[in-house]
Amino acid sequence: MAVMAVDAGAPVAVKERLEAFAGEVLAAAMNRPVQLVNGGLYLRGLLEEGARKSLEPIVERLGGDAQYQSMQQFLADSPWDPALVVRAVAERVAPEIDVEAWVLDDTGFPKDGKDSPGVKRPYSGTLGKTGNCQIGVSVHAVGGRGTVPLGWALYLPEDWCADQQRRRKTKIPEEVAFKTKPELGVELVERAAGWNLPKAPVLGDHAYGENTWLRDRLDRAGCESVLSVGPTTKVFAQGTVFAVPAKKKQAHRPHTQRHPDREAEPIGELIGRLRSDNVQTVTFRDGPDGEAVTSQFIFARVHAAHGWRQDQRKWREAAQVPPREEWLIAEWPDGKDEPTDYWISNLPADTEPERLARLARMRWKMELDYKQLKGELGLDHYEGRSWLGWYHHTALVSAAHGFLTLERLNPFRPRPA
Repeated sequence: MAVMAVDAGAPVAVKERLEAFAGEVLAAAMNRPVQLVNGGLYLRGLLEEGARKSLEPIVERLGGDAQYQSMQQFLADSPWDPALVVRAVAERVAPEIDVEAWVLDDTGFPKDGKDSPGVKRPYSGTLGKTGNCQIGVSVHAVGGRGTVPLGWALYLPEDWCADQQRRRKTKIPEEVAFKTKPELGVELVERAAGWNLPKAPVLGDHAYGENTWLRDRLDRAGCESVLSVGPTTKVFAQGTVFAVPAKKKQAHRPHTQRHPDREAEPIGELIGRLRSDNVQTVTFRDGPDGEAVTSQFIFARVHAAHGWRQDQRKWREAAQVPPREEWLIAEWPDGKDEPTDYWISNLPADTEPERLARLARMRWKMELDYKQLKGELGLDHYEGRSWLGWYHHTALVSAAHGFLTLERLNPFRPRPA
């Protein structure tokens, strides 16, 4: 998906479609004429060719159409809700891309200084080293015909939450408190679940899949999921019986909690025992062009084990009922000594192996999405130090991304020679 020239030399039809799209998605959040004008200009600036998509070079490329001070105020301080823009874009684009999954992930936003909200100096996968960066959590709808962001959240470390001076300088609202990345991610999923969008299973890497609170909350919210986990994650094997023990003679009250008839075990050990009789060769669509991929998988029905307290032999929650049944998925390619990946899923028991395998492997599309959002649309180019400005920028980048997706799907768009 390449950035399109939408300057004075762009085809009239493209400019008209961009103006119509901007009017549609920006009007959801902006009710002042100056906001709509600046929003449309910023969107155009993101779509125009240029190495940097931060405010100063955008204004320079826009020439006399944009005023720097007005655009800066619009981006950093203007009281329009960025979530409404993201929602309008998502509801416009998602029905067009054949949504198959929602992907929960996070990415780094490199920073030169230390004053941008939430900036820390951890190891960054984006940088490939330790360096100053912000962390943004996001949810994206992924489909056979494209992707669309469903929400953004800026992770604010605990030391930032407690530093009132830095909070004031970066205009972090008083109600913003520390939340983990999984907590931010679940909130984004739950918010998007209330929109007019095609619902789909939530995918996530180890950082999210191994968070048992997140898996529980998604399940309670009625969200299907296929989440990556490691081999040490424990489950109860299929066939485990959960029964209430008989009352002992000296006991004053009968037992009410169900007890399993065996211990939970790491999924790596369980899969090792199941391999000889349960390996399936599965062919499914994967890859950038949807080509067929064949690999070997093991699918097993198991019970969640993370609510069990070994010391007291009882469930922390829902003690009256056995734990939920889930899918354990392991990819174990031929010739490998051990599985390459594991997943836990709450999809129905009658889900086809091909769908389980495809969903498990689909999360890679997020890396392509981040690459496009950053490399072509300047997702990580925002240079301001305003909390609200970061959200405004990511929302407008989402709008630019949505417009390009619709243009790519437009059958009347002229093809390059």
